[in-house]
Amino acid sequence: MAAVLALAAGASALAAPAASAEAISPTGLVNSLATSQIPEEQRAEMPTVTEQLSGLNNLYELQQLHQVTDLAAPVTGLLNA
Repeated sequence: MAAVLALAAGASALAAPAASAEAISPTGLVNSLATSQIPEEQRAEMPTVTEQLSGLNNLYELQQLHQVTDLAAPVTGLLNA
């Protein structure tokens, strides 16, 4: 009986931190880890991981636009035959 109570107490103790861990943002955690060794006054100059990933997304969108313009260029006569 004591073992069951100890197990229940341990499980509830482990569940409490797990519940609060769900509120942690993964990107916020990565951003803070990436800038943890950078002096405070220089952190504003560094792009965050989130901003860098957003930039990669913009490159992907630009590449998609390039694919569309490559298809339209022969039709519109923008390329020499």
